[in-house]
Amino acid sequence: MAHLTLVVSNERPEHPQRHSGELLLRLGLMAQAAGGERDLVAAHKWMILAALQGNVEARSHRRQLARHLTPEQIAEAHRQARAWLERH
Repeated sequence: MAHLTLVVSNERPEHPQRHSGELLLRLGLMAQAAGGERDLVAAHKWMILAALQGNVEARSHRRQLARHLTPEQIAEAHRQARAWLERH
């Protein structure tokens, strides 16, 4: 299973604590298409986070991903998103 790590840099003083919806969307797309080891739960998590930043494209991807996930997987993606938000 592929794992993605987001490295936070404090080199952007205008938004040191915020991550762009575009960056989070890209992480979701990478998890969704990570070769043969796609991680749809992680992809859904990143789409949730991107959508919370107002990324409209992420909302569409999130809805599409949800069609391929069980309710338990969707709940896990939400749990992971909440945990990520607590850490960042």
